[in-house]
Amino acid sequence: MYARVTILQLKKGKAEEAIRLYEMSILPAAEAQKGYRGSYVLADRQADKGITVTFWESERDALDNEENRYYQEQLVKVVNFLAAPPIREGYDVAVSDR
Repeated sequence: MYARVTILQLKKGKAEEAIRLYEMSILPAAEAQKGYRGSYVLADRQADKGITVTFWESERDALDNEENRYYQEQLVKVVNFLAAPPIREGYDVAVSDR
């Protein structure tokens, strides 16, 4: 399994709106992607910071949805909430208790 982590620094007071957008629009789009296995959204509302962790069957699946523009299309949805460019990282899932 592979995890893509996106770290977002949000504009002041935009965390709740960003979370709602993730639930209503970004999550359904992710669920339609080949190899998608789930996600977590971590929020620090006081610091206006968010971290999304999406899980993929393989690194290839994660890369494929970047190449088909899915990832970029989702970032466009949140661009007005961002105070800084997002940071994207990828990791092999080494241990999981699920």
